[in-house]
Amino acid sequence: MLNPYFLVVFLYIALAVLGALDASLINFELLPGFAGLRWMRVHFITLGALTEFAFGILPILVAARVGLPRPKIRWDIWLTLNLGLLILLMGIPPINAVLITTGGTLIFIAATLLMMQLGKMRATDTAQKSEGRKFYLVGLAYLLLGILVGTGLWQGWSTWLQIKVPIEVHIHANNWGFMALVFAGLLVDLYPSFAGRSLAWPRSITPIFWMMTIGALGLVLGPWFQSNLFSVPGLILHLSATIWLLLNVIKPLVGDRQLRTPGMLHLITAYAWILAPVLVAPLIILQVSGFPGAGIEQNAPQALIYGWVLQFGYAMIPLLFRRIFLPDTPSKLGGNWFSLIAVHLGGVFLWVGIFLHEQQATLHGVAYGLWFVSMLPIAYELWQIVHNGINNLQDKNVVPAAAESGD
Repeated sequence: MLNPYFLVVFLYIALAVLGALDASLINFELLPGFAGLRWMRVHFITLGALTEFAFGILPILVAARVGLPRPKIRWDIWLTLNLGLLILLMGIPPINAVLITTGGTLIFIAATLLMMQLGKMRATDTAQKSEGRKFYLVGLAYLLLGILVGTGLWQGWSTWLQIKVPIEVHIHANNWGFMALVFAGLLVDLYPSFAGRSLAWPRSITPIFWMMTIGALGLVLGPWFQSNLFSVPGLILHLSATIWLLLNVIKPLVGDRQLRTPGMLHLITAYAWILAPVLVAPLIILQVSGFPGAGIEQNAPQALIYGWVLQFGYAMIPLLFRRIFLPDTPSKLGGNWFSLIAVHLGGVFLWVGIFLHEQQATLHGVAYGLWFVSMLPIAYELWQIVHNGINNLQDKNVVPAAAESGD
């Protein structure tokens, strides 16, 4: 049976493609702008494609790692998640508090049910365990926090929770908590299958997990209390853990041509877009005169989503689509040289546009245009995988039917 999550992932990627095109045309003043669409585009990628992808693959991965049978689709989780996403996306453009709260609540319930499902998946043999499982569970816990704060923006919860900068808390919980930890878990669990070898230092996984978990907490508490006493240590811990994880990935491949393939470069170089806001953060904190701090705070999340989150998906989503739809084919990361170059150029143009305010609209139009074209080969690759998988499934069903009719 085909996994329904992955079919929805493909639909959200198609919406993300159209969203990037729309943003490009708006910056070129070829289409009228609409404020709510800015957040819609981001949510097509984060809560849409990447969250659907995570919900679909995590139970399968954990079950395989701990030696349990492949779990059946939990239709209660799938329906709750997708109803929540649909209602939320309906509520974002008009900023309808009722729809946003209803959608957020349903997604919160779906994430809680998924955590309970993963929590029950324990190894039957002491020699078997999923190293990524703890990353997934804590990542989902941060997603719950992000949903709570994001939904509370429209209900006044931030006031009684005493959150100083609620939008940043929401973004940090989702990016540095949910996305970063789930991505790290996927690298830990899947690296041996697509790289053909183990991580450089397998014993480092546990300290990396704790550094990333505590670092994400610091990055959430920083804007919560508007205090660098939390943000700075959190950033140092999180960034150190991320670099340590990347060294685990890179070191075993040094001197191997596999390190220079587009898919592997998508995975590794995507993390460069985490460094960009980190490098300018001290200048924003010090409020350096003439430095476009407000412009960075407004636009840097877009570069982070398209440069890091989406690009990680460029490599990982096709890999796991092949596992689900074409299980007899070799493991292969997604992406090609065109998608790799275009997605990075998009990030460069967006950042340049932040500093060149007079040319910002044109440069950002180019950035979104480049992100749009970078998604096209990925969308086509996914379409080919889904199409071939469905055809193979139909062929397998036809053969027994033909044999029965021959009898």
